[in-house]
Amino acid sequence: SVSALDCTGCGSCVNVCPGKKGAKALAMENLEASADEQKYFDYTVKLPVKEDVIAKFKEATVKGSQFKQPLLEFSGACAGCGETAYIKLVTQLFGERMMIANATGCSSIWGGSAPSTPYTTNHEGKGPAWANSLFEDNAEFGYGMFLAVNQMRSNIAMNMEALLETSIAEEYKETFRNWIANKENGELSKVYSAEVEAILDNNNVEDAKALELLAEINNRRDYLVKRSQWILGGDGWAYDIGYGGLDHVLASGDNVNVLVFDTEIYSNTGGQSSKSTPIAAMAKFAASGKKSAKKNLGRMMMSYGNVYVAQVAIGADKNQVVKAMLEAEAHDGPSIIIAYSTCISHGLKKGMGFSIRNMDEAVKAGYWHLYRFNPSLKEQGKNPFVLDSKEPQGSFKDFIMDQVRYSAIAKQYPEEAEELFAMAEADAKRKYEEYKKLAE
Repeated sequence: SVSALDCTGCGSCVNVCPGKKGAKALAMENLEASADEQKYFDYTVKLPVKEDVIAKFKEATVKGSQFKQPLLEFSGACAGCGETAYIKLVTQLFGERMMIANATGCSSIWGGSAPSTPYTTNHEGKGPAWANSLFEDNAEFGYGMFLAVNQMRSNIAMNMEALLETSIAEEYKETFRNWIANKENGELSKVYSAEVEAILDNNNVEDAKALELLAEINNRRDYLVKRSQWILGGDGWAYDIGYGGLDHVLASGDNVNVLVFDTEIYSNTGGQSSKSTPIAAMAKFAASGKKSAKKNLGRMMMSYGNVYVAQVAIGADKNQVVKAMLEAEAHDGPSIIIAYSTCISHGLKKGMGFSIRNMDEAVKAGYWHLYRFNPSLKEQGKNPFVLDSKEPQGSFKDFIMDQVRYSAIAKQYPEEAEELFAMAEADAKRKYEEYKKLAE
């Protein structure tokens, strides 16, 4: 069901959603002509969650994940924004146990426009905990969240280990052993945390020392379930102003997840050039087209060897995005996902209603490459690098010329444009050849 009153009118859903026999499943209509539409949405949000239906599908799939309630809704993003689809998916996979540190930028504006927020809770009242930090220190801010939670949970484990030495019932001890053994497993920690909470709420313990330890655990019961720690921000933060902190945190080896919304510019402050901006793209401070290559953040982070790295585009390969998010969260160590995010500042000539299709075209043209670098594969004797992109098929030149940030260069600087476009295509091909060698 669609909320007619919250639709931004981009038309992306109409262009993406398939219907029977080639027909479109959805159609854009004037709001005034369909005033009754909202009542259907209002009805559906009151329906109870059908756990038995959800259980029929594997959550770790594209289809299964979409039966889960998104814990991000009605953001303040531009119509057709490429960023919101990624974090909406993350909330469907891990939302009820997420903690988010969000760098200042577009994602902090549409993600936390006071006095409201698009982050919400499920039917159990659980949802992402979100906070915004400065542009330059968000990685450290999120790392601080991780360290604080880690300390709390270490304290819980210590108290449980002490309980094993008391005279409490053996069944209680078994529950505590299970929690300690699985406390770093996101899904299993939910199962055993529920069993621990049952003991906290209803037990027949008389031992004074055990009661004291149980009381301490009860004070920190919100930390029983393993938190899914996420650090979010755009390329202006990750590639530029906050890069030093990001590098420091990923080099720590600790279990945090980073999601970069890569729009290839400083989107929130008007479209300035960043180190993520590719050769030939027009941006503020690069009015005649950027002359230097895009920083390869993914390759830099791979050099540590223990960092999970993925480059994704949700419009090109939804399965790969889901795999990357699940692998990143499961990785016992730092992870970073770099997500190609179409932006209104790109000047898509077909309009932002074709935002998702643009991502697909970017990969087919060899402009953006999909891959996953999973350090755990090395332990299995396998190549940790998996190239998910196929050989480029589309025209690189045609793809970039469908965006004003490139076509404007051809109009204003025709002599320089061809040289810059050739440099941009050569750089993209060079990267793909490097990825092919890594995958061999």
